[in-house]
Amino acid sequence: MEERILEYLKKRKGQTEVPSLAAALTEDGGETMEFYRALDRLIKRGEVVYTKKGRVGLAENSGMYKGAFRGSAKGYGFVMLDDGSEIYIPREEVGEAIDGDVVLAVKTPARTTDFTFRNADCEGRIVKVVSHSLTRVTGTFLAIKAKRTRRGAFYIVEPDSKRLSFNIHIDADKVNGAEAGDKVEVELTVYPKRNISAKGVVTQVFGDAGTLGANYGAILHSYGLRTLFPEEVLRYADSVSKETVTPDGRLDLREKLIFTIDGADAKDLDDAISVERDGDSFILGVHIADVSHYVTQDSPTDREAFLRGTSVYFTDKVVPMLPKSLSNGSCSLNAGEDKYALSAFMTVDKSGNILSTDVRESVINSRIRGVYSEMNDVFEKRKKSPFYEKYSVLFPDAINDITSLYRLLEKKSRRRGALDLESGECKIILDEKGDPVDIIRVRRGVFERVIEQFMLCANEGVATLMFHTDTPSVYRVHGEPDKEKIKSFSVFASNLGLDITPLSNREIHTSNLSKIVDEAKEKGVDGPLSRVLLRSLMKAKYSSSCSPHFGLALDKYCHFTSPIRRYPDLSVHRILKAMLKGELIGDVYDEFRDFAARSAEASSENELKALYAERDIEDLYKTVYMTKHIGEVYDGVISGVTPFGFYVELENTCEGLVRVSSLDGYFVFSENDMSLSYKDVKYSLGMSVRVEIKDADVITRNVDMELTE
Repeated sequence: MEERILEYLKKRKGQTEVPSLAAALTEDGGETMEFYRALDRLIKRGEVVYTKKGRVGLAENSGMYKGAFRGSAKGYGFVMLDDGSEIYIPREEVGEAIDGDVVLAVKTPARTTDFTFRNADCEGRIVKVVSHSLTRVTGTFLAIKAKRTRRGAFYIVEPDSKRLSFNIHIDADKVNGAEAGDKVEVELTVYPKRNISAKGVVTQVFGDAGTLGANYGAILHSYGLRTLFPEEVLRYADSVSKETVTPDGRLDLREKLIFTIDGADAKDLDDAISVERDGDSFILGVHIADVSHYVTQDSPTDREAFLRGTSVYFTDKVVPMLPKSLSNGSCSLNAGEDKYALSAFMTVDKSGNILSTDVRESVINSRIRGVYSEMNDVFEKRKKSPFYEKYSVLFPDAINDITSLYRLLEKKSRRRGALDLESGECKIILDEKGDPVDIIRVRRGVFERVIEQFMLCANEGVATLMFHTDTPSVYRVHGEPDKEKIKSFSVFASNLGLDITPLSNREIHTSNLSKIVDEAKEKGVDGPLSRVLLRSLMKAKYSSSCSPHFGLALDKYCHFTSPIRRYPDLSVHRILKAMLKGELIGDVYDEFRDFAARSAEASSENELKALYAERDIEDLYKTVYMTKHIGEVYDGVISGVTPFGFYVELENTCEGLVRVSSLDGYFVFSENDMSLSYKDVKYSLGMSVRVEIKDADVITRNVDMELTE
């Protein structure tokens, strides 16, 4: 009935009286009741709207736009539409919407230039809140003394989220043990309206809001991360993990020289490699843990993995996608143990092109548990390295083949213009109490790059195989960047002294950005440039439809290499194995196509949730670290400019704000070159400055800085 209503209104294009619509779509009393229930659901979802004349029509035909509202601390916000465009909503037009709400908005004549500064496409007004997505909020519990009344203290919670511009009032009988200064979670019982304050009930108390532990717990809780496995899942994982590994029906690769390379502290080893020559070509074997053998579709472990979507990596802990009996046990490709794998063999020619990809179910036995730092040392020092004996089986033939193939793949990657960015990752060093004592920038060595290229090759090869065999898949896609964001990036790059003429073309190509990145590497400023460029690009996501990956400059790409920690990789494995067994026919094909779509959507959502949680925890540790360095002076680079000040990134990747109020003079913000200027003094993106740390607030995770010169 919903589909019939929508189809009818789409054909009419205008508005229709409800009785006429009901008469056209119903034949008896039972259908009439079904019609009104369906119409009510469509109205509640915002797909159909009532007009002022009491008629109904599609929201899109009534000048209304449905989207998700993204709020701000200053009260204004944006409505994010499905086509990627944004409507800027001034504070006075937000109405009752709060961050995360699904809303209907209309476009209005622009009264300000704010929407262009905010990189939105137009200005508008919210006319209806379709649904609230925010039900629980974390924040700081405060007791406020009431003046001139006999009421005594009343209680509020200040939300942690900078996108919530309201406080939540808590009745005395809803405090549930919270004390002033505690970090708490609140369940919203009344949403804020024009003349009504938000109200709620405290549901959890994390402790003193100024402590690391309380904030850590609140962040984990706020993102709804599943930190504990249900007993049913643990029991199932334990039972299947005890299975004896046999080569029956699989390609037996146990005698081949196959080995893993990971970080020293990695415990879930899901990828191993082998390299062989084939005339002028190479055969790259990428052997991935066959997680789908143990995590079968719709099993308790699979249902839990689908809900988690990914492992989440924090400074001092991991929230895994799979129980340890699988992730660190039967699935992990531990050296010297027979393991089930899904092996992809890519034949690569002397120009770095993938000629073919063959995928087989296999059993392997890794010869070496390689460690990046050790292999980098052996590669540089050879027999003089203290680790040479451990890796001696690789010398000289295997190591020569590995590095030769790596150089071919890297050259091919550079020729197509793929972005080679420093991720800006840092390692936070903790003491025995769990407090941060140092922050070190992480840079990739030779073998980090080797494995990166080999995994990229496997992911491209598998995606191409699945596409050309018309096999359902979960692809990794990355759209072209927003031109306004690239414009801001070009200002940053220019202020770093880099040549930005490659960006003068109307069309943005990855190769043009790569030229700027290469120059930044030569001048030693690739770290800050990479991080600002990453902020300027679209976020990659998963999709069941194949489309290009902009950053990698590839037409076809998927994630195949990490099924222990990513659900989309597990999905690709499951579908691949069905294809290898000839099962993708009829209803089974349709089921896997639907599964790929569901997996892509859920995995994209879970990835973002994990990304934001990891970022918040990292920022928390960085803020705690900077509390110990107040008064110290650092050199940094301006990484962001706003009307209220500019952000400075330090060499250790910590970032802070120099407020415009701390500057001498009346500084004016310029959108054109992203700068603050007063007379002949100008601060803009990419400038080097020296700052003093003035304050670090653990609750808000904000670091305040002031210029020393």
